Amino acid sequence: MNHEVEWHFNRSPRSVARARSLLSVQAMEWKIPGEMAETSVLLLSELVTNTLRHAGCAPGREIWTRVLLDGPVEGGGRLRVEVSDACDALPRVRHPASDEETGRGLALVEALAHRWGAEPRACGIGKTVWFELAPAPGRPDGFARPRPAGSEPAP
Repeated sequence: MNHEVEWHFNRSPRSVARARSLLSVQAMEWKIPGEMAETSVLLLSELVTNTLRHAGCAPGREIWTRVLLDGPVEGGGRLRVEVSDACDALPRVRHPASDEETGRGLALVEALAHRWGAEPRACGIGKTVWFELAPAPGRPDGFARPRPAGSEPAP
């Protein structure tokens, strides 16, 4: 069974905490395993924060989020989280200096998500940034993370 939920937020710093709270509750309802649920909440928080800080949208524009679960997690279902805004500029991963306090959000998404990306919205206004988490076979509370290039899977 597939599940889907969508939330719209005002462009306000309070929206980050609201998004985290809503996804935490939804993850419990959908029985998403603990580590996978926690990671999805963290990464959603990063994407919503990026939208607030970097998407130079006109006042009054909303941030849209959509969360999809395609099948039961224990059966290999994937969790996909999308954040959309009205800004056309696609994000890019930064490599900040060690003394910089910001700029690591997408690097965190890249490190923890199974897959992620950004694309123009189908309606022609703005973009959607998304990530996917996939369960790891044999890890009831975990999920599959991408392996660095050239690494071998653990035995």
